Amino acid sequence: MFNSFNPQLTSEKIVNFLKQEVSSSGLSDVILALSGGIDSTTVAYLLSQAFDKKNIYILLMPYKNLNPKGLADSKKVISQLNLLKDNFETVDISKIADGTINTDPKMDDIRRGNIMARARMIVLFDRAKKHKALVIGTENKSEHLLSYYTRFGDEASDLEPIRGLYKTQVKMLAKYLGVPNEFIKKPPTAGLWEGQTDEGQFGFSYSQADIVLHAHFDLNYSKEKIENLGIKKETINKILDWVKANDFKHHLPKVCK
Repeated sequence: MFNSFNPQLTSEKIVNFLKQEVSSSGLSDVILALSGGIDSTTVAYLLSQAFDKKNIYILLMPYKNLNPKGLADSKKVISQLNLLKDNFETVDISKIADGTINTDPKMDDIRRGNIMARARMIVLFDRAKKHKALVIGTENKSEHLLSYYTRFGDEASDLEPIRGLYKTQVKMLAKYLGVPNEFIKKPPTAGLWEGQTDEGQFGFSYSQADIVLHAHFDLNYSKEKIENLGIKKETINKILDWVKANDFKHHLPKVCK
């Protein structure tokens, strides 16, 4: 379904977007929260094409020893791109997050994960202020349409270079940019609790979601026509139900006029 996707033209378009927007802001520096996942890794590669290394700040924000692979992979990306050591920082967010988490002994994983995501944004925007840098987001179109993000958390940014791309397209772009295959194939995770994966929460894969979302939103296909693409009716309903249940995130706050 994405055979017409051109990673070279897309890369050039995003790099130009980043250069133009940063230039027009009156600033020269950018900052990225790097998780070691495919989205933030791909954005890091794009930033390295758009800007001089001295203008790129990288922030790693682990929570205690949770998701050690993500932290290790983030450091690999920094090394692969030869980014400046003086321009990256590791901040353990556990003290910030636990201040709220520990107020409720019945805290569930979702609430805890939301607190962690918002704690990261506190640190990220503080460092952006410190360095006079724009915060570069890493949200893709699949996550956006599924509303798979924490409001006032990992959705917060100044620029979103890959929000126009489905997860499938991000992987195609990553391959073109030379991102190692191990990053492209690793299971997507927000790293918010032990063993958490995006697709485990969904109950469907990103590859399935991308077909359904593209057909539904971009091509205006009926459910019956989407079934002809090889997706089971049950899966289609599950994906579109997820969209419907979380769509409220796109319409907040409500304003009294």
